[in-house]
Amino acid sequence: MLIDSPDVTLRQATAADVDEEFCGWYRNDDGHLAYFSGSGRTFDRETLIADIDEGLRTRRWFYYVVSARDGARIGTIKVGPIDQRNQTSDLVSLIGNRAYVGKGLGAQAVAAASRIAFTSLGVRRLHSGMYAHNVSSIRAYVRAGWFIEATMRGFYLVDGAPVDRVCVACLNPAAFAGTGASA
Repeated sequence: MLIDSPDVTLRQATAADVDEEFCGWYRNDDGHLAYFSGSGRTFDRETLIADIDEGLRTRRWFYYVVSARDGARIGTIKVGPIDQRNQTSDLVSLIGNRAYVGKGLGAQAVAAASRIAFTSLGVRRLHSGMYAHNVSSIRAYVRAGWFIEATMRGFYLVDGAPVDRVCVACLNPAAFAGTGASA
C-alpha cells in the first residue's frame, strides 16, 4: 500500500529496506535519538529486520518507509503493536534523515500513517507518548490531527531525574461517529 500526502509518501517497509542509511537513522551519534526510546532499547540491522519480519508474520505491527517528495527516504513510522480486541494501536514516528528534520514532514507522515491505520488496519484509536521536553514531536502529532490526552508526571527517568510523558491520541472518525467522543 502506498499513501501520498502533499510532501511525503509512505509504503510498507521490508527487510530489503534495512540498509546502512536506514540503520543510521537509529544511531544516536548526534543526540537526535535522545528522545526516541524511553526504554533505552538499541536498534541494529538484525533487530530491525527481525522486528519488521515478525510484524509482517503476525500482522500485529507494521513499519512504513517515509519518503520526501524529492524521492529521498527520510524516516519510518511503526503502527503497532495492534490490540485486535480493542482495535487500538501505538504509532511511533522517526524522521531519521537529519536533512529533513524541522520541515513539517513528520506531521504529514503521522497523518498519512493514521489514515492507513484507520482505513486498512481496522484501528479505531491510536496513541503515542513522548518526553515532555520533546516539543517538536508533540507539535508534529498535534498538527497531524492528534490531541494531548494526558501528562504522566515523572514517567521517565533521564539521567536520574524524573521527566513527564505527554500522551497523545487520535480517534478514527468512522468508529466514533455519533458517540459523543471527539475525534
